[in-house]
Order: sequence, then C-alpha cells, then structure tokens
Amino acid sequence: MARLLLATLRRESTMRRPVWIMRQAGRYLPEYRKLRKIHSFKALSGNAELAAEVTLMPLERFELDAAIVFADIMSPMPALGIEFDFDPGPVIAEPIRDRHGIDRLRQPDPDTVAPEVTQALRICRDALPDDVALLGFCGAPWTLAAYLVQGRGIKDFPTLRAFAAERPRLLDALLERLSALMGLYLIRQAEAGADAVQIFDSWAGLLSLADWEALIRPHLVSLLETVGAAGIPRILFLQNAPHLVDAYANLPAEAIATDWRMDLGQLQRRYPERAVQGNIDPAVLLAGPEATALQARKLLKSVSPNGHIVNLGHGILPTTPIASVEALIEAVHAEQQPAIQCANPTQHGNS
Repeated sequence: MARLLLATLRRESTMRRPVWIMRQAGRYLPEYRKLRKIHSFKALSGNAELAAEVTLMPLERFELDAAIVFADIMSPMPALGIEFDFDPGPVIAEPIRDRHGIDRLRQPDPDTVAPEVTQALRICRDALPDDVALLGFCGAPWTLAAYLVQGRGIKDFPTLRAFAAERPRLLDALLERLSALMGLYLIRQAEAGADAVQIFDSWAGLLSLADWEALIRPHLVSLLETVGAAGIPRILFLQNAPHLVDAYANLPAEAIATDWRMDLGQLQRRYPERAVQGNIDPAVLLAGPEATALQARKLLKSVSPNGHIVNLGHGILPTTPIASVEALIEAVHAEQQPAIQCANPTQHGNS
C-alpha cells in the first residue's frame, strides 16, 4: 500500500494531504507521562524497546501518516566520545572550545553510532501498518555545534557566535566532523527502515546570511548531498530564520519545513519544485479544538495541496489538549477531496 507522505514528498497527486506532528511521540500524551514516572528521558531514548514503544504511542491514538523515531539530536554524539546529560536540555560534559577539543573526538565505528536508534526503527517498521511512513532524523551540523561549543542551550548562544568569529577554522573542522557523522547516521537509519529523514536546524537563525553562507552552507550541502546520493528523501527544517529561508529553499532537499512565522503558501509559490511542510503555531493548539480546526482550515486554504505535508511550525507543547490534536487531524481528513484529486498525476507543478 502506498505511503501518503512519500508520494507527497515526490509531489504526486494524492487523495488527501498527509499529517504528522513534530514531537508527536512524547510529552503531551498521558501514557508517555506515565512512562516518564518510571524512566528518565535519557533512559527512554537510550533503550531501543522503550524508544520504539514511545514512537508507536501516538499511532495508537491518532490516524497519523508518519511515525518519527523517539530519540534526541544528541543520540549519535557518544560515537565521537562526547558525554552529555539532560537538564532538561542537553548539557555537554566538556564543551569544545579549542583545537584539543576537536582532536579528542573519536573516529566513529559505524556500529557505535546510536545503535539503539536503528534498532528502535527496525522494531517500529515491523509494527507499523504498511501505509504509515517511518521517519528518521538528525540535528544539522550547526545546531549540534551550538550545544557542543556553548555547553548547553542558552539564549542566542553567545559563546558559539564568539567561537565562530574568533576561530572559524576550528568551527569548520568541527562542522566537517559533524556533517560526516550525520550523513552516516541518516544512512544507517534508512537501512534500518526509515522511509525519509528530517534534518533539524533549530538554531539556523543565529547568524547573518553572509556568515551562514561562509561558515555553514558548505557543510549542510555536504550532508544533504550524501543523504540524497543514498536515495533517501530529505525534509529540511529551520526555525526563526526568515532571512535564511530562500537560502535553505535552494539547498538539495525534497521538502522545506518552516516555523509558523513564515507564509508557507508564499514559500510554496516561490519554490514550486519543493514540497513544503508545516506550519501551524503549536500555541494555537493550547487554545482548544475549535481554534485549532479554524487555523488548520486557514492553512489548507492558503497552501496548495500538491506537495504539502501538514504539521506544526515546531514541536507540540506539553500542555496541548488531546482534543486539539484530534481536531487538527479531523480538519485535514475533512478537506474537500476534489481539490486534491483534480491534479494531474503526471504534473509536478502547483495545482
């Protein structure tokens, strides 16, 4: 049976738009919170069986079109010899601030790159219905470097930005290592059953366009080209970076995903060769099911169905009512079918 999300990534005509939700496996679900009373986040994400259980939780409640493996962007970091914990976000034991920090990074054995994540993917693929896509993911090199250099998540990452200005060659060396590792990691995820992958560049907007072009773009292109050469569909997500959206939309990826600050319909019209994903404000769901359904219908009207994956503009918030999630999915499923079916299956432009 065809997987709706994959057809949409190819910009094929579909019966309806696919829908999934960033961070759908986790914190807003009562069954997840019950599990968290027994296990820490690190324990859950570090155990293949538990991670698979959490990955599948939302699919047992909702008619979603994709599962995304439950893991953290830091999951592959131990393969480089990087130790970290959560408080509540990633905290790095020894931040990288000099040449010694780069030199002490290990050359990873492929079998040591987050084996719990690839095993969780295998478990999930066996358990999921044939028509549900399975997504892998990773952090973009720059977003990973933000934590590795700063040491933890801090507003605007000043130490990272100072490091980029003072030691651009060291940053380049770090990003090169991270790009190579993420390419290997995503390929391993695809081999374990992931149908497509999402690259999260959550801290994309920290730099100016000129600095981004000089420091970040070459490594992001390297990662995307490595994954694309392996035949793996790519969704590229960036947050709070309106000045970089056009630059990201020109990178080699099947789909561009943005936060709620962007006009997704306008972006789709500017780049008709790209699928788009998003981008409802997660805070809207806190307002309840009626407000959620209204916002979902507005999004459906403003974005062409051809090549559109419905999602939020960032991760779902912990206090989100279950009824709001149900309302979002119902609004997508209730969309008038002829608007989508009328598209020519052989035509890959906007309908």
